[in-house]
Amino acid sequence: MKYLLLFLIPFIARWVVRYHQTGSIFPAFYLSAKHKDFLEKNFEFYQKLPLKSKQTFERRVAFFISSKKFIPREMDQVTWEMKVLISAAAIQLTFGFPKVHLSWFRYILVYPETFFSQANQQHHKGEVNPRAKTIVLSWKHFVEGYLKPDGRNLGLHEMAHALRLENRIMNEEYNFLDHEILEQWEARAKRTMSEIINGTESFFRKYGSVNNEEFFAVAVENFFERPLEFKERHPKTYLTLSQLLKQDPVLLEKN
Repeated sequence: MKYLLLFLIPFIARWVVRYHQTGSIFPAFYLSAKHKDFLEKNFEFYQKLPLKSKQTFERRVAFFISSKKFIPREMDQVTWEMKVLISAAAIQLTFGFPKVHLSWFRYILVYPETFFSQANQQHHKGEVNPRAKTIVLSWKHFVEGYLKPDGRNLGLHEMAHALRLENRIMNEEYNFLDHEILEQWEARAKRTMSEIINGTESFFRKYGSVNNEEFFAVAVENFFERPLEFKERHPKTYLTLSQLLKQDPVLLEKN
């Protein structure tokens, strides 16, 4: 037993150091040069990050890919390019939370286009199912969301739903959104949703007035796709969301 403990001491020491550095005892994950080059050419959020933040982003994307099961539906496979971009969308949203990787959601289902949902018997572009621990995406609409920065981004929208649910589900990533700021957000959301309904608000699309969850998802889309206009039109709401997500896309626009 004595010799076993002596043998394990170096490993335990490395685990302790790694935990203090990364919040995890597990090995670091890295993207290949091919994956990083692909991100550099195809993912604007990553392009705008400073070098050190890019390295962090890469490791987190690699970990996300390794921790999820990507399942093709009505298509032959989920390619590595799809995995990289979908994972990048998740990390874009959670970048302010170093230890949050939406761990409750273990499966990413990818359809080529819209799909029929058994949940409400309708065709969807995307959905989040906490019972099945699944995020479902239409690849066509995911790609379209990043091609045109118009405040409609399926990937960010569905990841925003997953983020809100992750915050409520009691697991290792539970309760990471600041309570006080979240209350401020809910108050601003309620006010803005009323303005959308009565026609005095035009920046956010009408779908954002359906409920608090949809407004959050719609706001997240605009937060990353139209941050300058969002901040100009709704400075207090923008600031609250920036504080809630612990990041500010406007700063990246100015770099």
